[in-house]
Amino acid sequence: MPDLLPHLLILPVGFAMGILVAAPVGPVNILCIQRAIERGAAGGMMAGLGAVIGDTLIALMAALGIAQVTELIARHRGVIQIVGGFVLIAFGIRLAMTHPKFAPTTLQRAEWTTLKDYLWDVPQTFLLTVSNPGAVFGTFAMFGIVSTVVDVTTTTQALWLVAAIASGSTMWWIVLATSVGSIRHRLTQAKLRQINLAAGWLLFLFGAALIGEIVLKRAGWSWRALSPF
Repeated sequence: MPDLLPHLLILPVGFAMGILVAAPVGPVNILCIQRAIERGAAGGMMAGLGAVIGDTLIALMAALGIAQVTELIARHRGVIQIVGGFVLIAFGIRLAMTHPKFAPTTLQRAEWTTLKDYLWDVPQTFLLTVSNPGAVFGTFAMFGIVSTVVDVTTTTQALWLVAAIASGSTMWWIVLATSVGSIRHRLTQAKLRQINLAAGWLLFLFGAALIGEIVLKRAGWSWRALSPF
């Protein structure tokens, strides 16, 4: 029975790790904020759910030490990054061109939203998460650091750590979606249109940066070489 219980540090360290994995500003955070503004806290949470599933899957692979997956990702990182870049560009263009729907009240929101509208965001943010090689390698690297602090020697302890990471990631998206959803009533249709355009362009630029990095590497350049500092 004691072997089935988590070690003392696993839960808090894993919880903190989940927040650190989810918190950096990136494409998923941008999409989650946009959904929370347009659809309320529930819309932001559903967008974050896809990221939680993606983060949990990556953490599970790292926890179980699936070296083959790491090697496969490393071997095809360029292809994955290009695919992820084009996905972001497509998402950005689509979001920028989408006519914003805005319903300040629950009654109005019920007139144009369906369960399908909310559920469709889950695979979208999941795809954005797992197609980001930086996030994948970052999670694996974080596991290496955590293993020096927390004694994770069994599969059971590894699964406890993954569960804690999923909890931390979930908490982040709940807080973010709730916070943004609480101020959405201050926005107008025109402001929401501006937010959609800004979010779409940001996603487009993230995607272009991913593709541009690969192109520069193939040409023998790097971001550091282009920096004046």
